[in-house]
Amino acid sequence: MPRNSLVEYVEQFSRYARDSACVWPQGLRTMRWSYDELKAHAERFATLLKDRGIGKGDRVMLWGPNCGEWLATFWGSLLRGVVVVPMDRAASPEFAARVYQQVSAKLLVSSRELSVASAPSFHFEQFASLPVVGPIDAAVCTRDDAVQIVFTSGTTGDPKGVVITHGNVLANLEPIEREIQKYLKYERIFHPLRFLNLLPLSHVFGQFMGIFVPPLIGATVLFQESIKPAEIVKRIHDERVSVLITVPRLLGSMREMFEAQMREQFGETRLRAILERTADEHFGLRWWRFRRLHSHFGWKFWAIISGGATLDPDDEEFWRRLGFAVVQGYGLTETTSLVSLNHPFKLGRGSIGKALPGRDIKLDESGEILVRGDSIAKTYWVNGQPAAAREGEWFRTGDLGQVDEAGNLYFKGRKKNVIVTAEGMNVYPEDLESALRSQSGIRDCLVFGLERGGNAEPCAVLVVNDSAQAGQKAVDEANARLGAHQRIRHWLVWPDNDFPRTSTQKPRQDLISAYARAQLAHSGNGTVPRSAIEAAIAQLGKSRRSPVELDSALNLSSIDRVDLLSSLEQRHQVELDETRFAEATTVADIERIIHEASAAPAAARYHYPHWAQRALLRWLRVAIYCLFTWPATLIMAKPTVVGRERLRDAAGPLLFVSNHVTYIDAGLLMFAMPSRYRDRLAIAMQGELLAAMRNPPATMNIFQRFVERLSYWLVTALFDVFPLPQRSGFRNSFTFAGESIDRGYSVLVFPEGRRTTDGEFSPFRAGIGILAQQLKVPIVPMRIDGLFSLKEEERRFARRGEIKIIVGAPLRFSSEIREEEIARQLQAAVREL
Repeated sequence: MPRNSLVEYVEQFSRYARDSACVWPQGLRTMRWSYDELKAHAERFATLLKDRGIGKGDRVMLWGPNCGEWLATFWGSLLRGVVVVPMDRAASPEFAARVYQQVSAKLLVSSRELSVASAPSFHFEQFASLPVVGPIDAAVCTRDDAVQIVFTSGTTGDPKGVVITHGNVLANLEPIEREIQKYLKYERIFHPLRFLNLLPLSHVFGQFMGIFVPPLIGATVLFQESIKPAEIVKRIHDERVSVLITVPRLLGSMREMFEAQMREQFGETRLRAILERTADEHFGLRWWRFRRLHSHFGWKFWAIISGGATLDPDDEEFWRRLGFAVVQGYGLTETTSLVSLNHPFKLGRGSIGKALPGRDIKLDESGEILVRGDSIAKTYWVNGQPAAAREGEWFRTGDLGQVDEAGNLYFKGRKKNVIVTAEGMNVYPEDLESALRSQSGIRDCLVFGLERGGNAEPCAVLVVNDSAQAGQKAVDEANARLGAHQRIRHWLVWPDNDFPRTSTQKPRQDLISAYARAQLAHSGNGTVPRSAIEAAIAQLGKSRRSPVELDSALNLSSIDRVDLLSSLEQRHQVELDETRFAEATTVADIERIIHEASAAPAAARYHYPHWAQRALLRWLRVAIYCLFTWPATLIMAKPTVVGRERLRDAAGPLLFVSNHVTYIDAGLLMFAMPSRYRDRLAIAMQGELLAAMRNPPATMNIFQRFVERLSYWLVTALFDVFPLPQRSGFRNSFTFAGESIDRGYSVLVFPEGRRTTDGEFSPFRAGIGILAQQLKVPIVPMRIDGLFSLKEEERRFARRGEIKIIVGAPLRFSSEIREEEIARQLQAAVREL
């Protein structure tokens, strides 16, 4: 029976009440909400809207990263009949402000760092403070009522939004729901399915796979901000993901990573031969042949859904030959995302699927795809008023296509991108880009029409791996394969390792083509930053700096340096050597590090002992502490503990910070902790020391090397220590700390980074501010007094009361306080105990 509105799907949440609905990163933590919790947060937000007098037909702007709060805001708005205006996270504040005014929004719901001047706001960070409410009466909505108004981010003219109704979404969702019903009996075997959704929720296809489809089968949707291939694969493996929803570019990056690994394993010639043999092999045989690669993803992972742009046929074929199902679909915002979709078990290779039930597709005389059906939006939102979205019953997509005898649709390019040459010949940029990408040395490319005498000629902008010589060679070889009318007449190399991109990873053609035209006209390059480093530094709030030259000093704070490192890794999708990055003094130094990392990514130096937190080892630690460590501390140190009662009402994991005197500090601090924290405690230890213990230098004799390695395994197993490097490499350590907190472990850190040499405090490192801000747990300051004098006198036994351990009250810091200030305040809190 057809549904009246999307609100009815909220009732289905109770069917999967205890199953995980969504998982997302928050700082260094991983947050998880069940379907019951998601429903409860949606109802709490709906109550907030009611209290503010916001009701059916009013509009609320939603702006922020993919997260549980985004979902709760969306569903809560639907419960009130409020129209959501989702904004791309990458949108500029100026564009967001114009949209906010155009739609006369009553409220902005966003993450704290995103804001619109003078707009009433509610931040994601405030969800925890919403009062608990019971079930609410949902607004009565019909299929004709609006769900959302979707604007294209980055528009330079007047913003134009697409008004999407309940009926538009249901027209696409109901056929999928009916098809899913046929396979539910098999889904029970693999339940719950887990979707890793890398598309923004402001994107209609991202919404389908992140909001609408998961509740149909009680699936879990996971969100991730990082788009580095290695981290995506690790997340798929660790979270036992079943399906990856991504954009074509990321599939290309992941393909490059795995091809490099397989090339090392098989060699170039044998790899090509193996891939050639698998072209028509049975799925099971292909899966077995590449079982080692499948083990990287985990055994539950089986499908990739690509959306947001056109998938390169070579990428699709690569993943298919490895034994994965690659599902493509086609649609636009105006068609509520989906027009056609490949069936996961009946794939049409190279196609973008067959038309979904309830809509018709035809091609006009020029090959443009025309669509009609209930999923097509009827209204645009322009200049604060609704306007008709189309004339007649057919919607013109502006895309060119082809349909085979089986009804499979094939994408042939954007009609408006067709280059008409002086000879009157049509040239499709996608054909030229495909020819260029097949050449070695080309990382990416974009082809557009360069105006010449009222006509146009193809112009290519290339992202190359090495030098301009690679670009010349690629253009020559591509032209040799292309027809005479398709020849690339103009080309240039992009002055960066990647193009600027939208949130769905499409190249920003407006910026790229403007830059190319300016270069070819010899008028300078002021449109685009000269390098990724200049762009990243500008994003750190240093846009007023003069242009960054290769020999410019960086002059960055420690926090800015960490942010710059993360930004460049994200942009170039490489692992950078943090030790070398910390020592870099000029832009040229960083460019060399990036180039070398792109050629040969550095191996991880530090190892993080997840195995030490297994239940068996934890109970072994408890037994050894009670039998040996506690009695030894009592006999040798006889410490006095002050302030333990301050932790009586503390709940959940804590972050402990203390001054650092000797190597036995951790044992003394454990003595002062209540057992519920002591028994589940991860201790940060100097990373360089742990690395040397795990891999002793070759200059040691065999007995010394054995002792060092044995010491490493014992201290890791019996005290659950993990590496925290003094100079660099700390981001992975912070990540491990966050994972430990998620598993219910508290964390102990010595923020000075070294033991005192004179009994005085060393400055707390700024990293403790980052850790405190992102772990989002109470921080307990502790101090050890009296131990330094024993160290100086080289005494092993203390007199009773000579050593004092003081426990402070748990502290919390506002998210608006800078990390350096948190470090300063923590040091003051420890000093003043």
